[in-house]
Parts: sequence; structure tokens; C-alpha cells
Amino acid sequence: MPDEIRRGLEWFCTDLDDTLTTGGQVPTASYEALWRLHRAGIKPVVVTGRPAGWCDHIARMWPVAGVVGENGAFSFSYDRVRRRMKRRYSRPPEEMAAAREELSRIGSRILREVPGAGIAADQPYRISDFAIDFREDVPELSVEEVRRICRILDEEGVRYKVSSIHVNYWRGDFDKLSRLKAFLEEETGKPFPALQDSVVFIGDSPNDEPLFAHLPVTIAVANIREFLSGMAHMPGYITDAAFAEGFREAADAVLSRRDAAAGA
Repeated sequence: MPDEIRRGLEWFCTDLDDTLTTGGQVPTASYEALWRLHRAGIKPVVVTGRPAGWCDHIARMWPVAGVVGENGAFSFSYDRVRRRMKRRYSRPPEEMAAAREELSRIGSRILREVPGAGIAADQPYRISDFAIDFREDVPELSVEEVRRICRILDEEGVRYKVSSIHVNYWRGDFDKLSRLKAFLEEETGKPFPALQDSVVFIGDSPNDEPLFAHLPVTIAVANIREFLSGMAHMPGYITDAAFAEGFREAADAVLSRRDAAAGA
């Protein structure tokens, strides 16, 4: 990654599961890296498929500028001076609520037709989508079984994305990229084309493809390699290390060049 890119970064956007985490936990190195980015004047933003309940907590208590959740359904950012949460939605909340009965029906169909699949344990905290667990709290399903879930969702005509642990599906024309763009524009008052060279994104799975496809600077942690054969859009860079160690590696690479520039 060229030094001029690393020195110009203002926003460090990151997936959560299997990017910031290892084995389902946020290790010390990841959390310290977020603080180091924050203290260096680089704004971390978590971009995740995880639910609104988790995202409220992350926005309040982590050293981040904001959170894009449920694969782009909303963004939350906490004003620490006014002690007020800013919640912005890609689709009116009442419309998302109205779709829940249909999404639940589709989930029941998947459980009938794909034995071993489960509704994600974090489902009660979601406001826009449903998540089918294929290896977080259930025995890992095969690639063909995950494909069978996707075929059902294609038949049902809903949008969906496959993460490293869940298949998330919803009604609505949004994804991680569209909500992240809107969030950055709302936070800065600038059009996204004027911001994109100051943004890096790091992820780990196919649900990050919209960002790999449309952002100029993208990174993946090494565990993405198991998904690359089925992806159309690749990250610009891949770390040597996997999972949270890969995240720390990427943060170190950015911060070391900024430190070198400051020292010069």
C-alpha cells in the first residue's frame, strides 16, 4: 500500500466477525488497535451484519466514530458531548417492522428444508433482517447446505448476504456500501467522491464484496481465502495474518507510516 494512501487516511472502516474477532471474541490487540487509530486522529467505523442491540452498545462504549449495522439497514453514532445517539435508517423503521412476519415465514421454511441450520442467537436484537446461523452456535454446515439456503432465498425474492457465520436476508434496497456512504456524507457534509481516498475498509467474507468492488482502498484478513473462489470482487490487499491478528497487522501498517511521516 503506497505511503501516500496510508498517510491520508481519515476513516478506518472494519467488519466485525472474524475481522476484529478471533473465535468469537475481541482480543486485546484488536481493541488496543481501535484506540490507537482513534488517538492518531483516524476514525474507526464498524460495518457489520450484527443486530441493532449490539450496535447501540458498540457506538456508545467503543472508541469508534459510528457503526453501520444489519448489513446497511442503519447507522448509529454517539455524540459524547451531548450524550445523544444519532440513529439513521436506510428504510423507515415501520416498513422494516411490517416485513418481519414474511421474513419469519421464510426462516421457518429454511429450517424445515435445511436440517441443521438455525435462527441466529442474536435475532431478538434485530430490527430489519433475519439471520440464519450455519456455524456460530450450530455444527458447521457444508458449502452445499449454505448454497441450499441461498437458493431458497433466491426463490423467495429477498436480498441476502453470506457472512463467515450467518446468511442474513431482508427486504429493502440497501447494503453495507450504501449505508456507509450515507453515513460518511452525513458526518462530514461532503459528497462521497470527495471522501473516498481517505477511507479504508477491511473485511473477511462475501458480504463485504460491495465495499471491495467500489472503494478504492480495501483490505481483507487472510481467512478470506476460503471464500475467494466464489467472489467476483476482490480486496486490494490481503494481510499475512488471519482474523484479529490480521486486523492488528493492517492497523499497524497504517499507523507505522503515519508515525514515520510525523517523525520526518
